[in-house]
Amino acid sequence: MITEKKEKQILMMSFFSGLLFAIAEFIFAIYSHSQSALTDAVYDASELVFIALLLFLTPLFHKPVSEKHPYGYFQLESIFVIIKGVMMLSVTMGVSAEVLDSALSGGNPINNAQVSLFQFCLGAASIIIFLLMKRLNRNLSSPTITAELLGWKLDIVYSLGMSLAFFLSRYLEKTPLGFITPYFDQIVAVLVMVFMLPESIKVLWSAVRDIFLFSPDEEFINEIKALCGPVLEQYRFSPVFFDITRTGRHLWVAVYFKIETGSLKVQDLSDALDSLNEKAREKFQECTCELILVP
Repeated sequence: MITEKKEKQILMMSFFSGLLFAIAEFIFAIYSHSQSALTDAVYDASELVFIALLLFLTPLFHKPVSEKHPYGYFQLESIFVIIKGVMMLSVTMGVSAEVLDSALSGGNPINNAQVSLFQFCLGAASIIIFLLMKRLNRNLSSPTITAELLGWKLDIVYSLGMSLAFFLSRYLEKTPLGFITPYFDQIVAVLVMVFMLPESIKVLWSAVRDIFLFSPDEEFINEIKALCGPVLEQYRFSPVFFDITRTGRHLWVAVYFKIETGSLKVQDLSDALDSLNEKAREKFQECTCELILVP
């Protein structure tokens, strides 16, 4: 219950902060005619829809597994992350087409100093929100919250980078590159979308892997093996095969092992399993381990 409450607090903070940012960006985009600000506003508005859905679904992610739902409701989270990824890619493509059309129509001269100041203020506010969310996120293990923190981190880099870029662009008119000044807003908007695209694809692919229960990447598997190794050695269990599955926020680890002796004490197996689960949950929080003896 405490974990669920904290998660909802973080999502609520992200939602209302994002709502204020989106409203401010839309108003500024109308006032300044800046398409880069409009791009940011569209992204933030798209995020709000996703967060609103998650606020209603968060209680499901904390329900225990059962015979009817052997994987619980963890895969619902992966489904919504896929929806978010597809939605963000669609928004990226749509806004890109609009920005390119504007650039081909002769550009969009704006007050670069205004945009620079506005983005700096957004960046400073984003830092405060990110630090507050990160503090609340201590000891939590949630793909949703991790994705939200990544989003705010990108917002910080984006806003401060935009602020610096538009500040420096004020001096372009006095250089041989002065001819790109009317197109600078569109150039920055396109660069932002290119920067966001790999992250959207990465989040989407990770969720697809979880939905189809694909094995995690080799680096993650090696991390699990290193975690289990000391416990297996302590009880003289020889690992044969690791079956590792991740779905949503939950990690399932089944270790198939052999023994050197002809018999195995039930107490040793129970102690080893308790020790393994304790170590795993210290690192991953949402994790279930199993030890399976191979004849």
